[in-house]
Amino acid sequence: MKKTVTILGFLAVFPAGAALAEDDCFVPMADWQPRDAVARLAEENGWAVRRIKIDDGCYEIDGRDANGRRIEVTVHPATLEVIEIEYEDEDDDARRSRDREGEKND
Repeated sequence: MKKTVTILGFLAVFPAGAALAEDDCFVPMADWQPRDAVARLAEENGWAVRRIKIDDGCYEIDGRDANGRRIEVTVHPATLEVIEIEYEDEDDDARRSRDREGEKND
């Protein structure tokens, strides 16, 4: 009975773990679009790119949108589908700047 409860407990937790990994991209490198295609996608959307990197198997664009807001865009490497766009508040930038200045003065 104890073994059955343990197995059922594991199975109950397993799908939740899979749901947490939804934003990861599991695509063989041979199927990836080139970095230039990601840069074109950004240009077409009016984004100013600061950096394109790979995170959790996805392309990630750091930059600014057409309105000048800081953005972080997660892009599927094979389809170039935009998975997520995160907007960073200017308040966050000001807070980070103040924190850095405080570190320098310590």
